[in-house]
This record gives sequence, structure tokens and C-alpha cells, in this order.
Amino acid sequence: MPREVDPKRTRKAQRLIRKLKSAAPETTDPETGEVKPAEGAVDYSRWEKDFLGEVDVRLEKYGSAFANLAKGRKQDALSTLQTVKLKEIAAKARGKKRKGLTTKKPLGWKKRDKE
Repeated sequence: MPREVDPKRTRKAQRLIRKLKSAAPETTDPETGEVKPAEGAVDYSRWEKDFLGEVDVRLEKYGSAFANLAKGRKQDALSTLQTVKLKEIAAKARGKKRKGLTTKKPLGWKKRDKE
């Protein structure tokens, strides 16, 4: 039995994915037949292109891109990790470097340096 996913969240995720996919148009060189990214286009890795395509297909077919409820909330269309990866891809499309998961500094680290 499929779970109930909020259709607004599904549409929002699909809109973001399709916007990111359209940010990377490709052109074919008529002389060589080689596929190249267009001028000013985002150069996604093969993994990022596959990820966007597969998540879009799952959202279209099931309304959600994950099945294991331990990976996200029941009403969400994307898992927590999928959401993080989409944010990283979106930052790349905007031209900003997004750091991955970073460690936090311990409390009181500023005071220790002064002493």
C-alpha cells in the first residue's frame, strides 16, 4: 500500500529538479557530432545528471523518491540526504561552492586561543 505523500511537496521537488536539469543544456557539434555543454551552462558530473533523472522518474511514478521511512519524514517527497544533495547541486548551478558536512568547533574555543 503506497503511503500518502503531500502533493505540494512532490510538485515543489519536481519543479526544482526540472529547473536544475534545464540549467545544463547540451549542444551537438555539427562537424564532429560531439556533445558539449552550452556556453554558460552548468557542467554537472555524470552522477549528478543520473541522480536528477532518477529522482525525477521516481517522483513522477510514485510521488516520492524514497521508500524507507527511516530516511525521511512520511509526508516528504524526498529523503533527508536527497534534499541535501539537491541543495548542493543547486549551489553548483548558482556558481557557489557549498561545503559538505563540516565539524563544529567545541564550545569556548575562542577563549582557549587567547589564554
